[in-house]
Amino acid sequence: MIYQVPTLEQADYAALGLIYKQRAELQYLINQNPVRWTGSLRRNTFARAVQGSNSIEGYNANLADAVEIIDDGKPETVEAETIKALVGYRTAMTYILQIHDDPHSDINRQLLRSLHYMMMSYDMTKLPGQWRRGPIYVVKEDGERVYEGPGVDLVPALIDELIEQMKASSETDAMVRGAIAHLNLAMIHPFKDGNGRMARALQTLLLTKDGILSPIYSSIEEWLGRNTKSYYEILAQTGKGKWNPTNPALPWVRFCFHAHYQQGATLIKRNNEIGRVWEQVSEIIRKSGLPERAESALIDAALGYRIRNNRYRTESKISEVVASRDLKRLCEMELLLPVGEKRGRFYVASEKLKKMQLAARENSKPGNVYELAGAKEINPAP
Repeated sequence: MIYQVPTLEQADYAALGLIYKQRAELQYLINQNPVRWTGSLRRNTFARAVQGSNSIEGYNANLADAVEIIDDGKPETVEAETIKALVGYRTAMTYILQIHDDPHSDINRQLLRSLHYMMMSYDMTKLPGQWRRGPIYVVKEDGERVYEGPGVDLVPALIDELIEQMKASSETDAMVRGAIAHLNLAMIHPFKDGNGRMARALQTLLLTKDGILSPIYSSIEEWLGRNTKSYYEILAQTGKGKWNPTNPALPWVRFCFHAHYQQGATLIKRNNEIGRVWEQVSEIIRKSGLPERAESALIDAALGYRIRNNRYRTESKISEVVASRDLKRLCEMELLLPVGEKRGRFYVASEKLKKMQLAARENSKPGNVYELAGAKEINPAP
């Protein structure tokens, strides 16, 4: 037996209603500004998801570094193992996004093991692509055991039951199915390492296959990375120290609803902020006679990325000479600042550009979806 889909209450359906209203707004924004959402915001959101999920496991990289890693770069300030971990997770998530709308793709044992191999193949001692071979424990830094997974002999059958549950519950809301799949894989702990990353990726896979929203924007991994303490606390409250799937799963599902709503609010706010910066950048481009292609470089710099000649010229389909000329002029206009010399040179936002971005920020914070739905007695976040 594994954790079962809980029965939702009226407050949960009210919260779901607000989440779907928010999703409709996101879909409208995507349709209204497809260039923005398929370019800078997509790249930003994907990098934040990879960054967030790995930070939970102690592989830390700032956003600029995460974006470079997503783009096949190797930032000098990041440890080699962290780069390998983020690259592995990027590969697995890219595969999930690639197959999300493929009617012939199937969720089965081999898919789970293959995704695990993509994530963990940078370290063969972690048995990438294989079930664990012995007991497993979640241990705090001080050595205290906080969770014990089910016996190793139970793992194959439990995974089969999880797969059947994911296939059989097609009438259940995708957010509930994704949450329960995440919970079950995390609690079964079928791998020697990488179980948390796999659980979060599996949740995203179910959401994207349901067509709930443009795949990149379905994930709550960024939010979980920002709220790691609460994430660990709700898993601990649900697991209660050992494998026991009779424990109630509704508090965990509510936690995920809360995460979905707050992540959605973050994306809407980020769209509004980048929209205001985009308007100012477009006006500068128009008045100065700069080529329109420079717009994307300035937006990326405003988001905190490093701009490199090779990527700029590849995306703009221009020569190295033309790219260098563009970037030099942006520096002369005090929009970008050069860092480093020769082949290692990159460009970052100038103070002028940073001020634009800072002025565009919203100070609002996303609310508690249950309070907004009128259920003040429910607190889904530990």
